[in-house]
Amino acid sequence: MKTISLALRNLLRNRRRSLVTLLAMMIGLGAILIFGGYSRNSIYAMQTGYVQLHGHLQIQHKNYFLYGSGNPAAYGIADYQRIIDVVKQDPVLAPMLTVVTPKLQLGGIAGNFAAGISKSVIATGIIVKDQNQLRNWDDYGSASYSPKFALTGTSPDAVIIGTGVARMLQLCAPLHVSDCGEQAAPEAPQIPANAASLPADIVSLSDQERGESKVSSKTAIEMLAANLHGAPNVASLTVVKAENWGLKEFDDNFMIMHLPQAQKLIFGSDQPQVTAIQIQLHHTAQIPAAKARLETLLATSFKGAPLEVLDYETLTPIYGQTIQFFDSVFGFIAILISVIVLFMVGNTMSMAVVERTTEIGTLRAIGQRRGGIRRLFICEGMLLGCIGAVLGVLSALLIAYLINHGGLTWTPPGYVYAYPLKVRIWGDPGLIFGTAFSLIVVAIISAWWPANRAAKMMIVDALRHV
Repeated sequence: MKTISLALRNLLRNRRRSLVTLLAMMIGLGAILIFGGYSRNSIYAMQTGYVQLHGHLQIQHKNYFLYGSGNPAAYGIADYQRIIDVVKQDPVLAPMLTVVTPKLQLGGIAGNFAAGISKSVIATGIIVKDQNQLRNWDDYGSASYSPKFALTGTSPDAVIIGTGVARMLQLCAPLHVSDCGEQAAPEAPQIPANAASLPADIVSLSDQERGESKVSSKTAIEMLAANLHGAPNVASLTVVKAENWGLKEFDDNFMIMHLPQAQKLIFGSDQPQVTAIQIQLHHTAQIPAAKARLETLLATSFKGAPLEVLDYETLTPIYGQTIQFFDSVFGFIAILISVIVLFMVGNTMSMAVVERTTEIGTLRAIGQRRGGIRRLFICEGMLLGCIGAVLGVLSALLIAYLINHGGLTWTPPGYVYAYPLKVRIWGDPGLIFGTAFSLIVVAIISAWWPANRAAKMMIVDALRHV
């Protein structure tokens, strides 16, 4: 205690230099904590978005994730309703579940044949009520501003398309899509010579391309897809809304429809299938237990079925890449601030050693050992680190409070709806204590070299120092 008291008094002898050092440490620690809290919130917001979109886990046909997106018929899950019932009724899984819902992804060609235009698209068939419930998940208080799907309460033939799809199909005016330039109307295609031998749906499709069939709605489109047997199948659809999906590549190709309509396109009168069963849990921390239980159920109740369980991190590789990016930036900032603190504290201690050379010689002359001198200066560095850590944490918490209550929002990559901008420092003891402890260690290391130099001074040289 005597050493600590003496070290504190020595720091107060040159208040200006000590305050400048403390200010640098406080700003450095505050910057690390603010960025750490911001990156933590960003990761939570992205996780919330992906869990709302994909669920925590998905049951898929084996290798569908790698090879099946272009061939849903070959990688479909036929007995999906039984799987859903077993999962919902399982006594281990039931307390963890919020939503269990099927979906079907398919590819095809969408056309606005009143305008003579078509393009390839990727469509997803969903159960709208379940997907709206998926969007309610908010385990981290991110409270996204994601609206309900526009398909809610619509007819079975209703679809939502991306704004890019709407532009390409020349549906900007009826769907109120902005930023649509003028497009030259393409020439209407001619009916093929062998039209009489084509299926009725395709002949009807050709008629509409030539403008010989009346379109019932200004937002009516047709979608052509290959069915289970490889033959073309056509569905008449009504676009209820064009939405911006966030990424241009996605926005230019994506559409959402009701699950029964998607199943009718691919499977017709055959047994309907889906490409995935989405499972959303109450908490992300439940994923390991839920995944292990699902794999057990698939290996017992559905033995022999080529199914697998994938989590949202596997389904969205960009999530892991974003975490790595934030970790690398956080590490770079932490190292940069540590170097600055290292030199600031080292310079302060070096100047103190020079100014107190005569005192050091006097202490050594009256019997103070080298270890005592070294311990005194290291204790001063430690005190600087502790005080700077406390001030840095308090300032970071104050700034975080102002940001969190400022009403600011941000939009994660690939999203169009915003999330509240928060800095998550309070409630994360690992970030607070880990950063504060690291600062104290850096301060002690910074003080060690000047302290060691002071301890090795010759008594005679120190006493005659001017």
